[in-house]
This record gives sequence, C-alpha cells and structure tokens, in this order.
Amino acid sequence: MNPTIVHHGARNGVTGSCHQLFIEDDSSLLVDCGLFQGAETAPDGRAAADRLDIDFPVRGIGALVLTHVHIDHCGRLPWLLAAGFKGPIFCSEPSARLLPTVLADAFELGVSRNKEIVERYLKLVEARIRALPYRQWHTVYRSPDAICRIRLQRAGHILGSAYVECELSGAAWPQPKRVLFSGDLGAPHAPLLPAPQPPWQADVVVLESTYGDRVHEDRRSRRERLQAVVEHALRDGGTVIIPAFSIGRTQELLYEFEDILYRQRRRPGKFAGQWAQLRIFLDSPLAWRFTELYRELQPFWDAEAKARVRAGRKPLSYEQLVAIDSHALHEANVRRLARSREPAIVIAASGMCAGGRVVNYLKAMLGDARHDVVFVGYQARGTPGHAIQTYGPRGGYVELDGERVDIRAGIHTLAGYSAHADRDNLTRFVTRMRHLPAEVRLVHGEDSVREALARHLLAVTGGKIRVVP
Repeated sequence: MNPTIVHHGARNGVTGSCHQLFIEDDSSLLVDCGLFQGAETAPDGRAAADRLDIDFPVRGIGALVLTHVHIDHCGRLPWLLAAGFKGPIFCSEPSARLLPTVLADAFELGVSRNKEIVERYLKLVEARIRALPYRQWHTVYRSPDAICRIRLQRAGHILGSAYVECELSGAAWPQPKRVLFSGDLGAPHAPLLPAPQPPWQADVVVLESTYGDRVHEDRRSRRERLQAVVEHALRDGGTVIIPAFSIGRTQELLYEFEDILYRQRRRPGKFAGQWAQLRIFLDSPLAWRFTELYRELQPFWDAEAKARVRAGRKPLSYEQLVAIDSHALHEANVRRLARSREPAIVIAASGMCAGGRVVNYLKAMLGDARHDVVFVGYQARGTPGHAIQTYGPRGGYVELDGERVDIRAGIHTLAGYSAHADRDNLTRFVTRMRHLPAEVRLVHGEDSVREALARHLLAVTGGKIRVVP
C-alpha cells in the first residue's frame, strides 16, 4: 500500500507547488505552499494566478516542509497561516536565512505595505521556522501507531534548495515506506552549487518535470553563447537586458560574468577592451540583498566557487558590477541607456517580465534593434516573458502595462542557464538509485512535457517502474 498524496498545485502546471502527504487518518505533512503564476491553473482547472485562499482543510497538517524559497513554492504561506495552520515550518539552514526576505517582499506586494503589519507577520513566521541540517533525519510526527521522519538533501536548484525524503513507519506502516519529494532539482555544473545526488532508495518519487522533454546545452557552450550575445551589443552600442528572478539566477549570472571578465583579462579576445569598460547593472534592491546573503552563506557554495574566493577573486562583488537602489536612479538609467550608445548589461526582475523594473527597460528598448533580451529561465504561459520569447523572433509585439510594444530587439533563450534539471538529469536521478522506486509521479510540468518524460522513463527502465504523468 502506497501512502496517500494529494496535490494542491503544480499537478497540471509548473507553478503553485503544494503537496500533502497523509501519515495516518487525517494527520499529514505539507510539502511547499507556492503561488500560481501566469496562466497556470488550480487543481479545479480554473485560472489561479489571483487565487490565493487555501481551499483544503489544514486542521490535520502537522508541519510544512519547504524545499526552497522561490515564490512558487512558498508564496501562499500568509494564506496558509490565515487558514489556521499552526505547525512548524521546516527548511534547510540557508533557506531559513533567505526565507524572511522573500516573504517580506511577497507580503508587501500581495497583502500590505504597512510596516507594522509586515513585521508582525514576519515575527509570526520566524517563530515557526525550524532550520534543519542536510543529510540528517528528523522526526516530525509520532503517535502510538505511526512515525514520520524527514531528511533534507541538496537539490542544487538555488542556495538552500532541498529534496525531501519522508520515511513512514510504525504499526500503521508494518512495511516502512519512503516517499521522496524532489522540489526543483538543479542541473549538474550549475555555478555556486553542488550537484544533487540521488538517494539510496525510495518507494514513491514525486518528481518535477519542468524540462523533462529536452536536454540543456552544456556549461561551456552556454557561456560562449552568453558572451556572443553581449559582444553583439558591444558592436551595436546596445544594452543586453536579462530578466532574472532575484534569487538564484541573478547570482549565477553575476558569477558567470565575473568569469568572462577574468578570462578576458587573462587571454584577451577581440572585444577585451570593451569588456574591460563594460558595466553590469544589477537593478533590483531585492536581488542585491539576496546577493549579499549569498556571500554570507559561502560555506554552502560548491568547491569551485570556494576555490575562486581563495584565489582572491570576488565572484559576486567586482568593480564593474553596479547596484542600482533608488527608483529615481533606476528611471535615470533606463533613459540614459535607451538614448545613448553605451553598451551595458542589465539584470533586473521579474524573471517572467510580469512586473518589476525590467518592464521599464523593455518598454524603452524592445522597439530598438540595437538591444538584446536574453531569457535564462522558464517563462510560464500567460506571462509577458512567454509572449516576448514566442513572438519576438517573428517580429511580433507584447503588451506591457496595457501598452502594445513592437519587438525589434534581438531575443535569445539560453536554456543551458536553467536552474532545472533536464530530461537526462531527471532520468539519472531516478535510475541511479540503488533500488528503483515502485512509482514515480510527475508534477511541476506542462501536460505534454510530463507525458514525454513518462514515456522516456518507461523506455529507459524497461517498464520496471510505474510512472504517473
């Protein structure tokens, strides 16, 4: 008998991750509680981007486990608390450091900007947070008939990300069961983070499938492509606009640009002089705060990143990196870069162009062929980012703040920078377990992608596992 798992989000889409594992009777554990984004739908099939209320009973939920602090995995926490959830919030130690900043920003955008209310909410959340070290079992539920332990393992998606192993035992489970929730798994060789390693075993795996139908470019070619896009801007006197979420992709991009600058100094190329003068604008106060937290959390970086620090390099803090804080400076930078022929790189949120400072850059520059837009992360259906990515290469248009903007800028997608594992990475995560799982449930992916990954997993394993797309 397999445990009962109810998916309250990310079952038929990519966002809104929320999964309930029942331990006995109505006693359960909740893994993630995230926001829906774009045209994603709730479990009842209705558009859910503006649906925030918790529409399932919370009385029996003893604890919440967060795999990581991206908003589509933790953003509905205020509504979970409002619905009456009173249990602890378990997460990794880096996530415990990052979570309050994420939640404060989300609360101010979605609930209230009143500082007293925000502080009261954060105190309520911080009192519930229980930081767990990686690789150690922790008992989260115990009754006369059932025990549930969890263990967090590095997932390699963003700093602090984890996949969750849940072990059910006791009289209610005479044959102990192990259920794994992947959260978001990162790709191997991602900057700053150790690659995820599969566990020894699991009976049931709830596996993300965001890029389950494709294979990413390797790390070397993606850096070369990124460098080529920037050098196009250097020739044309344009700006490279990179929409990126404030946590994760931004820090990896800063790390990658530092490496390009370092290589240009060591072995100068055709554009070495321009690279030496190029400024990289990080136009997001929130992203800068997360970058500072990333620097403080160096003990959780991978070996390569730590070696660069020991060699005297500053992967997330270098002279050509310019942080833009105030809104007035942001507006001035948009005007200057749109009118001048000064080559520049701008990294700004939001990652799907659904709001934030990146929208102002896009409105000012999408209509000019001198500029380029580079997408480095998933663009959910219904977001402006998806529209730009889809219609931009055809010379189409996008609506931003109710205004039609023609797209003449160069539009590029560098899938190799995705923070998600691709088809082969996901497959290896399952097949390299010492004991194959009996069942794999695919979540966090579009219908066609889940079906493609299901076919691939069945083919690779010779049908030895049950795959539920």
